[in-house]
Amino acid sequence: MTISKPRSRFLEAGSVALVSVAAALWAFDAYFRPGLTKQLSSGQIVFVEDLLISLCLLPVLLVNFPSLRRLSGRRWLALTAIAIGPQAVATVLFTKAIGFSFANPAAPNFDVLHEVYLLYLLQPIFGIAFARVFLGERRKRSFWPLAGVALVGVYLIVFADNPAAPWQIRHPELMAGLLVLTAVIMWAGGTVLGRYALEDVSFPVTTSMRFILALPVLLVIVLLDKGGAAFSGYSASQLPSFLGIVLVPGLLAMLLYYLALSNTPASLATVAELGYPLALFLIFSLPPPVGQGAPLRPVEVVGAALLVAGVVTLNFLKTRHIVDVPRERLAGSGRRQAPDPARSA
Repeated sequence: MTISKPRSRFLEAGSVALVSVAAALWAFDAYFRPGLTKQLSSGQIVFVEDLLISLCLLPVLLVNFPSLRRLSGRRWLALTAIAIGPQAVATVLFTKAIGFSFANPAAPNFDVLHEVYLLYLLQPIFGIAFARVFLGERRKRSFWPLAGVALVGVYLIVFADNPAAPWQIRHPELMAGLLVLTAVIMWAGGTVLGRYALEDVSFPVTTSMRFILALPVLLVIVLLDKGGAAFSGYSASQLPSFLGIVLVPGLLAMLLYYLALSNTPASLATVAELGYPLALFLIFSLPPPVGQGAPLRPVEVVGAALLVAGVVTLNFLKTRHIVDVPRERLAGSGRRQAPDPARSA
């Protein structure tokens, strides 16, 4: 798929911010998913969501079938790993980890909840490490304080009730920690693998493969979880909620995400994805009917300001090559900036 020169220049200049916008759109499932979770398991919801998106994107694969036949084995492996890990398994693992916090609904275990969210914040750290190891990305020294500012910002948003809560955990749950850590590693790896796949695969095809290749895995997960009741509980009244998930956090968010990622180093993208918890903060805090009217705390405002400042500054410095990407790793840019060993890491 070709992009006009003005749009290409806009995409090149604003790709980091667009990754953050795409991640923010993921949070819009908060408008549609809660009602479904009262009637269906998480596996059933994700399976139908994935099925509907796959049906929408199937024509993309049919049109691009000749180019798929020319893909290398490594590209196929990357696309398959994205579908199995980040799209299918990671979501289930994270949901199960959260479930440990509410094993007793009358007395939620906030120690486990804080443990889960603290480990979730390791995702960009894993993403940055994977980008260096697998893609050869090198960051200038100015990258690190800005990434740190963004992480501090999202930490203040997630733990607005009590910023010291993660350091007061007395009874961590080992299994919950292992589950969420595995999910976080898969999501971080998905960013890096997506960047790698986009070198030879267009963003619509990458999006399509993510959902279509995940279908068999999700089907197995649902069958293992629900057995003979795997396809029970569905009703026509659920269709508007499913369509909302499919259109906004599904199709729109993922197409925009992979379009932006095709022009963004993975090191920057993994930080920009913190736009997701920022959007959740807005959804919870805005007044009804747009939001849920939760109390707005000053620490959340500070955290949001830090996160936005960090991501916007990284977006600005991207064109000044704050992250150096080797020539063979670039997608759509024929230039390589020589790394400065004294300033890169």
